[in-house]
Amino acid sequence: MEKAIVLLSGGIDSATTLSVAKAGGYEIYALSFDYGQRHRVELESARRVAEASGVKKLLVISFNLRDIGGSALTSGMEVPKRGDCGLRVAGKDRQHEPGMNSPAIPVTYVPARNTIFLSFALAWAETVEAADIFIGANAVDYSGYPDCRPEYLKAFENMANLATKASVEGKTKFRIHAPLIKLSKAEIIRKGTALGVDYSLTWSCYDPVRKQGGYIPCLKCDSCRFRAKGFEEAGLKDPLRQL
Repeated sequence: MEKAIVLLSGGIDSATTLSVAKAGGYEIYALSFDYGQRHRVELESARRVAEASGVKKLLVISFNLRDIGGSALTSGMEVPKRGDCGLRVAGKDRQHEPGMNSPAIPVTYVPARNTIFLSFALAWAETVEAADIFIGANAVDYSGYPDCRPEYLKAFENMANLATKASVEGKTKFRIHAPLIKLSKAEIIRKGTALGVDYSLTWSCYDPVRKQGGYIPCLKCDSCRFRAKGFEEAGLKDPLRQL
């Protein structure tokens, strides 16, 4: 069985990507990061998803991007909020909302985050002799982050095969897989549902609200809004809306 490293944040995209890799027959090594993110609650979701998926190993790497800052997710900067995403919004209006596929890169962008994450994934892949790295990057329903684009992922793949001992010696040709890159959030949810993903285990919110010793989604950040849009367009109920 071939091995694969899967970046697992605990969100919809990464949970679905893990299921795609598993359906492809890979032995899964899941990789999560505790980087000082505001929504650190996502790590518990990552653990639940990994456990439910029967991964070979879940590795959580810790470092503090708050020392660098530059993002609403890793500093005291406020996360942008809009109306309650539980309210139905006409598609023609939604597409013009700031942050919803807006050309401006939002303050929730974390400087070089995917480059950092993929670098760790590459190091682990070389160590466990895995040629394949999966990431849940998406270039359709997302906030416009530059490190979620196909050309970026191709460039990283090229770099990976220039910068590693395994590749230079001809033992491994690394491949970066982004199976969701051209799918809408609704298409991702439908695909994951068909693969048996339990989305009640996942987390999307950038700015969790503490409630009764736990957390609930804020329902107003871009990530919450993309999630709501996806479930609505997929014709399915979001299990987290029942919290």
